[in-house]
Amino acid sequence: MSDIILKLKNMSGFTSLSSAAEEKITQAEEALNLTVSDEYREYVTVFGVVSFDGHEFTGICLFPRLNVADVTISERISNPTIPLNWYVVEQANIDGIVVWQSSAGEVWQTMPGSPPVKLCESLCEYLELLQSS
Repeated sequence: MSDIILKLKNMSGFTSLSSAAEEKITQAEEALNLTVSDEYREYVTVFGVVSFDGHEFTGICLFPRLNVADVTISERISNPTIPLNWYVVEQANIDGIVVWQSSAGEVWQTMPGSPPVKLCESLCEYLELLQSS
């Protein structure tokens, strides 16, 4: 089992929906005109969408508030300077904070009125950051 899958399963209060079919992942990528990172693809392939310890990650699902394509399209309107190869991983719902991942796997955070801040190199690292805070 991969690092991202193990780390997610071990998060406090972990829950998930059902796995996402490759066709649905491809549809989301086409809607966003990008390719998700291998790590994100693996996560949604296994879990679809996850929540844990007060966090909800976007994914592939029927719920627009958690569907990566719907959320990213909406956030691109609010954040027009964000690179087009970024997609939303998490909306913190606090102070307009949004966590993004680039197609290369890097994790970034945006807040209104501030430039993007690189948080880490991967979702695995981001999960470690969440566990340590």
